[in-house]
Amino acid sequence: MEEEKKSLNFLEQIIEDDLANGLGKDKLRFRFPPEPNGYLHIGHTKAICINFGLGLRYGAPVNLRFDDTNPEKEEQEFVDSIREDVKWLGFNWAEERYASDYFQQLYDWAVTLIKEGKAYVDEQPSEDITAQRKTPFEDGVESPYRNRPVEESLDLFERMKNGEFEEGAMSLRAKIDMNSPNMNMRDPVMYRILKRAHHRTGDAWKIYPMYDWAHGESDYLEQVSHSLCSLEFENHRPLYEWYLDQVYDNSKVAPKQREFARMNVSYMITSKRKLQRLVAEGVTTGWDDPRMPTISGLRRKGYTANAIRNFIDRVGVAKRENLIEIQLLEFFVREDLNKVATRVMAVVDPVKLVIENYPEDKEEFLETENNPEDENAGTRQVPFSREIYIEREDFMEEAPKKFFRLSLGNEVRLKAAYIIKANRVEKDADGNITTIFATYDEDSRSGSGTEASQRKVKGTLHWVSAKHALPIKVNIYDRLFTVEQPDAEKDVDFLNFINPESLKIQNGFGEPSLKDATTEDHFQFQRIGYFIKDKTSTDGQLVFNRTVTLKDSYKPQ
Repeated sequence: MEEEKKSLNFLEQIIEDDLANGLGKDKLRFRFPPEPNGYLHIGHTKAICINFGLGLRYGAPVNLRFDDTNPEKEEQEFVDSIREDVKWLGFNWAEERYASDYFQQLYDWAVTLIKEGKAYVDEQPSEDITAQRKTPFEDGVESPYRNRPVEESLDLFERMKNGEFEEGAMSLRAKIDMNSPNMNMRDPVMYRILKRAHHRTGDAWKIYPMYDWAHGESDYLEQVSHSLCSLEFENHRPLYEWYLDQVYDNSKVAPKQREFARMNVSYMITSKRKLQRLVAEGVTTGWDDPRMPTISGLRRKGYTANAIRNFIDRVGVAKRENLIEIQLLEFFVREDLNKVATRVMAVVDPVKLVIENYPEDKEEFLETENNPEDENAGTRQVPFSREIYIEREDFMEEAPKKFFRLSLGNEVRLKAAYIIKANRVEKDADGNITTIFATYDEDSRSGSGTEASQRKVKGTLHWVSAKHALPIKVNIYDRLFTVEQPDAEKDVDFLNFINPESLKIQNGFGEPSLKDATTEDHFQFQRIGYFIKDKTSTDGQLVFNRTVTLKDSYKPQ
């Protein structure tokens, strides 16, 4: 048992302590509370895995709760994408809830706070309110409306709700402590006027609750036992608890807010505002562009849910933020894809090779394995003929000693096929090789058991039969940024660090089996990397995205 306790992360230890101190296990409930104002990104995967992981560990329900309090930025599109992302990661929620479910209750509680002298309507502009808060090292200045009669605030608040005032004309503020060293406690705004249609409630409301007011009370209404959030909300905890104290019934569970470190990954940004700029300014093609750190972008790039979950598990739960190397994420992607990806042959920078002593009218089908890591993956037949395509980089007329691919006068094996020897080349007017001419050893077919088939040569090349080749477009993705922390320098626009080589498009050929590929299938283009079919593919043009390169020298510590 002692070893098991040592293995607990600090959030699990908090829960274990609460259980030991009398909290019933049946009272445990968690939630993942996204704001539907953008697509989820790699940073959110940590919060998702933590909350749903705790639900699985303790057999407790986990709600998916959309904190939809700002109709200016929220859309149904984002709600739909968040649902899809959470399901894709492999998690199911107990109930789907929305902060907007509680708008009436939140309003009623706000009226109660006004009646108790704990909230007031302030007619100052937001700039004046901000200025009066001052700094943590000096006392704030009280609003001239702070001590207005309760009846006035009640009347004005109702008229705010009814839409009688313009946006920005007034707000409802909690009356807490204008001298608190915690700036969040200096009479925070609870409601603002927003005459915007809400994606769920339409035009029913002309005022909307601020996040801090809605979030904790929503947790309470859902009886969430542990409200887990990132460290940026640590200074909000006293306000979270103050708001709960105003409505708490001691016969119910009081949610406990606790914070963990956000996850920052090198060469990525996770600010929704900055991600929005990438989309709005056309740096990327959308929220699900495979260069984006969004979950939908990573999925479209070919990352697997299992790889991301394993990555999050390795990163662990920390109390302090640090920068995680993107190579660690890519390591887990490779590790998972190596187990599940079908091996296929594709050539992304093709040059034609003619086997001169192979009959012109002959074609044959050769057996090759689908995945050597999976004994149940089976084999398939690939067509072979006199003319094939190989990678241009796999041939040199004159090669150095350690070049183990094809060169004039030297032999290599064609994967699952024959040993060939290059004899001569043809070039165009610019000196570029257009065709390689070779001969093959007829007795050297792989797996035939002949002496020639067992002859050792230094290299093995992948290839595609020209007669059967499937034209493909290949998107070679690289990191979107040229530096590890593109938004680290506050005075420098992060767009200055965009990698101009983040996408290269190449036209190549694949073996005919790729015709039946779906956007859910993962492939290893042998000796090139891992790929997935893109959603932009058509019957006339198959498009594949590179997920990750085949190898990396990185080894996780």
